[in-house]
Amino acid sequence: MDIYVGNLAYATTDDGLRAAFAAHGEVTSARVVTDRMTGRSKGFGFVEMPDRAQAQAAIDALNGQPLDGRPIRVNESQPKPRGERRGGFGGGRRDRDRGDRSETRW
Repeated sequence: MDIYVGNLAYATTDDGLRAAFAAHGEVTSARVVTDRMTGRSKGFGFVEMPDRAQAQAAIDALNGQPLDGRPIRVNESQPKPRGERRGGFGGGRRDRDRGDRSETRW
């Protein structure tokens, strides 16, 4: 089962996340999501536990509990809706990016 973990402290590491969940069963992977540009934590992560019962026990035990000084939010990870666009660079309204060039000048 994939588990979403939110409200992580910026100091929380993959190993720290893994250790918190390993107390409740086998952990396949634990990853704190980081910003590609800065390398800084985005404040959330994902944990994968192969046994559904152990994963649910971890969710029940850890939701709202402090990890590295912050109460974490823990629930089953939900897949992203199909077709939902992600933010990022680029896109936007092109006429706004070009300034006031909407009128043709001859």
